[in-house]
Amino acid sequence: MARKGEILVGLDIGTTKICAIVGEVTDEGIDIIGIGSHPSKGLRKGVVVNIDATVASIKRAIEEAEHMGGCEISTVYTGIAGGHIKAFPSHGVVAIKDKEVRQADVDRVIDQAKAVAIPLDREVIHVLPQEFVVDDQDGIKEPVGMSGVRLEAKALIVTGAVSSAQNIIKCAQRTGLNVSDIVLQPLASSLAVLSEDEKELGVCLVDIGGGTTDIAIFANGAIAHTAVLSLGGNHLTNDIAVGLRTPSHEAERIKKAKGCAVAKMVDPAETIEVPSVGGGNPRVLSRQILAEIIEPRVEEIFMLVQHEIQKCGLEETMASGVVITGGSTLLDGMQEMAEEVLGMPVRRGMPRGIGGLVDVVKSPQFATAVGLVLYGKEQQEGSPYFKIREENVYRKVKSRMKDWLGEIF
Repeated sequence: MARKGEILVGLDIGTTKICAIVGEVTDEGIDIIGIGSHPSKGLRKGVVVNIDATVASIKRAIEEAEHMGGCEISTVYTGIAGGHIKAFPSHGVVAIKDKEVRQADVDRVIDQAKAVAIPLDREVIHVLPQEFVVDDQDGIKEPVGMSGVRLEAKALIVTGAVSSAQNIIKCAQRTGLNVSDIVLQPLASSLAVLSEDEKELGVCLVDIGGGTTDIAIFANGAIAHTAVLSLGGNHLTNDIAVGLRTPSHEAERIKKAKGCAVAKMVDPAETIEVPSVGGGNPRVLSRQILAEIIEPRVEEIFMLVQHEIQKCGLEETMASGVVITGGSTLLDGMQEMAEEVLGMPVRRGMPRGIGGLVDVVKSPQFATAVGLVLYGKEQQEGSPYFKIREENVYRKVKSRMKDWLGEIF
């Protein structure tokens, strides 16, 4: 149970920035009391490729958050993304022991659902229950206390590469942090930006970060499909750098200041100053040229999102439409392009359901970090997202022996 005054920290290890957000548990929920952000140098497409550079960036972000929040950070919840993330549906069935569903029965049916063969180089990150079936009654969210003889669980199993998860933990541990849990990034973002009504009616969350675009589709209040595309805001920056022949850091600055995802929204008379590579004289170009470079890449991202929605066959269930979030969605015209390509209502998702420094974190780029703090609170209150990571084998064996001896005596 999350205690009043307790500190929860979300650490978003992203491709372009590393962000630490400190939340304090209050009677009303969570108050954001500290935030630290630092450019990320050691990741590519959501995966750690340079441990030392990532450790240095985490240190800076954590120090900033500690200084602002006036606290010491020792434990964090961190996110995971990247093209290695795969999700598939699973199914478990058990007999109900005392003709009434207890928590032990729910745990057993979840264990049954996650007992699937996965390759040795992959590990289960989440088992996400979609619905329970007691005898022939389906669509049950909370089966505890119901009468019946047979309990079924339909769940979504999310797996990731063992090495990627270990590298994230290693980076955090090298900065003296303990990782309480690793969370799928679109799942964390969904806690921060989606309402319960949207999840119930059906919604698609598209989180466009620097290196990846994370997709999570919700139907009937539960997550039904998740995927990660290896495309993000960095690809836009790279396109601008090549197209305008300007250094990458200048391309990033121009993208943030003057970028637009729909060329026809830009005034043809408007101009931008573009620095040349190698310190040459800057050139003055039409802003429309910049928009014409950005537009095809943004269109490609949303076409891949549409392909993913069609592939999983959930297009008809998304009555609430699409919610876009992530730092890259701050670009002008992003919402309009999404509506044009996907053909459904689109809104930009901002973190909600928090107090404290709301003005500071009310931006799509902080959705994952705020979501990680909210996940931490839910996890401590007995969340529906089952924590799979084992601290160590010894503890696992010890608890099994205890249960076994308890049954005998």
